[in-house]
Amino acid sequence: MSYLDKKSIRDIDFTGKKAIVRVDFNVPMKDGKITDDTRIRAALPTIHYLLEQHAAVILMSHLGRPKGEPKAEFSLKPVADRLDILLNQSVFFAPDCVGAEVEKMALELRPGQVLLLENLRFHAEEEKNAQDFAAALAGLADVYVNDAFGTAHRAHASTAGIAAYLPAVAGFLIEKEIKSLGRAVENPAHPYTAIIGGAKVSDKILVIENLLQKVDRLLIGGGMANTFLAAQGKDMQASLVEKDRLAWAQELLHSPAADKLMLPVDVIAAEAFDADAAHQACGVDEIPAGWMALDIGPQTRQRFADAVSDAETIVWNGPLGVFEMDAFAAGTLEMAHAVAASNAFSVVGGGDSVSAVHKAGVAEQISHISTGGGASLEFLEGKILPGIAALNDR
Repeated sequence: MSYLDKKSIRDIDFTGKKAIVRVDFNVPMKDGKITDDTRIRAALPTIHYLLEQHAAVILMSHLGRPKGEPKAEFSLKPVADRLDILLNQSVFFAPDCVGAEVEKMALELRPGQVLLLENLRFHAEEEKNAQDFAAALAGLADVYVNDAFGTAHRAHASTAGIAAYLPAVAGFLIEKEIKSLGRAVENPAHPYTAIIGGAKVSDKILVIENLLQKVDRLLIGGGMANTFLAAQGKDMQASLVEKDRLAWAQELLHSPAADKLMLPVDVIAAEAFDADAAHQACGVDEIPAGWMALDIGPQTRQRFADAVSDAETIVWNGPLGVFEMDAFAAGTLEMAHAVAASNAFSVVGGGDSVSAVHKAGVAEQISHISTGGGASLEFLEGKILPGIAALNDR
């Protein structure tokens, strides 16, 4: 299915209406304080637009994993306090997300005012996509706006169920994700290069299979490359290898699409999985006995950089080494610089690869940085995302 024809908030007249907006305020917290408000800031363009359009805005989100019961440490109250500052206006905070008191607060909300509901996941019905719970949320407003791409792959009451009861449109964040990921998946310019990394091949089998049908080159790094190298008969010594995926990797290496695959020709091998371990660059046939591959080597970095230099479209998901340890971060950081230096339309998704482009200082040169790890992965797999599928078509 194509997501590119979904309605957005630009297609609705919000004057005097109440908009209930699913946002992703699942922010990192420590000792009851927000440590990073990036996700709150990401929702501000949609909130500002709705307020400018004279709507009353009701915001709803989950936070953490309270497992269906109220827990003080997962309250969204600190988020309401931060929103007060970011919006420069008072944000009302509801003690729950459904019930008589919440209904009264929603009823009394006036255009230009903002109400944040308490954590949706204090109710088990949210994750079960219970229809009566979805209907209760819908009863608070006139229009449903989804602006939480990070949860769009979940069929929950607030992401999918509610759309059955109200006009349902995309906020600016979701709209941007649909357009950018859609451009990479549905109508990419060629040459098209994909870079897939991360520890385990089992996490990304469907992505690899789907992308191989579309791309001109598929670069594989990170721990998952070890499984492919082992499938080629290389002795990977103590490296992470998924033995139960070797047959699948061998099948892929002998498939018609095998010539699109680019694997490491050298690695940074280490004596132990430790930031201070002895390490050296070596060919994939020359890993010292008992050592493990923890990053791509200098020859591979150059080959990978060359492979993206002429690309028109680049998609990157997952680090190319043990990025959190400086000794094994060079492959990922050099890839970030190579992607940024290309003239391609580039999409980066997945926590560590997003961290890499920020750490490398090249985030501004990436065309689109996706806000949803699991959601962007499932989009690249070609799966239908319930939270987007539920929105109204144009």
